[in-house]
Amino acid sequence: MILTTPLLERLAREGEVHVVATPANAAVLTNHPAVASVIVYDKRKADAGVAGLRRVAAQLRDTRATTAYMAQGSWRSAALARLAGVPGVGFDSSAGRWLYSRRVVYRKDWHHAQRLWALANDPHEDASLSAESLRPSLYPGPSDRAQVTALLHAAGVRDGEPLIALAPGSVWATKRWPSYDALARELVALLPDARVVVLGAAGDAPLAAAIGIAVQQRDGPPIVDATGKLTLLGSAALLSRCAVLVTNDSAPLHLASAMNTPTVALFGPTVPAMGFGPLSDRHAVIGRDALPCRPCSAHGGQACPLGHWTCMRDVAASVVAEQVVRMTGASQ
Repeated sequence: MILTTPLLERLAREGEVHVVATPANAAVLTNHPAVASVIVYDKRKADAGVAGLRRVAAQLRDTRATTAYMAQGSWRSAALARLAGVPGVGFDSSAGRWLYSRRVVYRKDWHHAQRLWALANDPHEDASLSAESLRPSLYPGPSDRAQVTALLHAAGVRDGEPLIALAPGSVWATKRWPSYDALARELVALLPDARVVVLGAAGDAPLAAAIGIAVQQRDGPPIVDATGKLTLLGSAALLSRCAVLVTNDSAPLHLASAMNTPTVALFGPTVPAMGFGPLSDRHAVIGRDALPCRPCSAHGGQACPLGHWTCMRDVAASVVAEQVVRMTGASQ
C-alpha cells in the first residue's frame, strides 16, 4: 500500500481516487490528500465469502469509478471490480489477469513503485522517472505525532537528541539480520550522544529487549522501545525525527522512504533488484552480493533452504555501524 501512493498521487491529478483496502492498509492512507475515500474490505472477517464480496462491490459501484487499477493482483480483487462493473487494469502476471480489460507488462527490472505507477501511464512513455517521483508519501496526523512525543518524553529523550532507529523484525525469519544487538554495542561507542530507538510490532519486543541489554552492557543510555506501541503512521512520524534507520527488507524500510529518512537496508535472502529497495535520498544497501544462492525466494523463508544462512550471518556489525556513522555525518 505504501508503494502505491505515487500511483494514487498521479491519478488524483485527473479526478477522485477511491481505494479498496484491508483494515490494516486502510489506516496507512489516513490524511492522504490524494485519496477521496477508502472502502474497507475485511475479506477475512466481516466481508468474508461471496456475500461480503458483493457488499463491497456495491460500495465500489457507488463511487462511479470508471477504471479499477489492480495494485493487488489477486483473483478476488479482479472479481470485485468485475462485480462492480468497473473495467480493470492490472499486470499480465497477476492471478486475476483473465478478468482485466487491459493488461500491463510486469517489469521485473523496475522498482515496484514504478511498476505500480506504470498502471496508469502510457507504456511507451519514457520510463526514466526521478527518485522523487517514485518516492511514496504518508501523512501522519496530530494524534500520531502526539503519540510519538509522549513516547519520547516518557523515555527521557531531550529536545534535539539524535535518534538512531533500528527495525530488527520481519515476518520472514531469514530476513531478520541476527546482529542488531552487536550493532547497538558498536553505536554506543561510535555515537555516544545518540539514543537508540527500536521500531517494530509487539512480537518484536524480545528483539528490542536484546538490543536494550547490549546497550546497557556498554553503559549507553536506555533505548527507546517503540515495539508494539505505535500505529504505522505513528512509526512514520517517529522515523521523521530519526537521523537514520537500520532495517531489514520489511515495512519500516518503506515507511522511511515515505518520510525521506536516511536508510541502511540489510538484504539477505532477497535483493533490491526485485523491486523493493529504499527510495530515500540518502540510503545504503548491505548484503553478500557474491553468494550464488541469492536471491533464494520472492520473500525469504522461515529457514535457509541450504542450512547456512550466510547471506545474513556474514554481515558484520562493524560494516553496518560504519554506514550508520556515515549517514549521520558524525566523525569516528
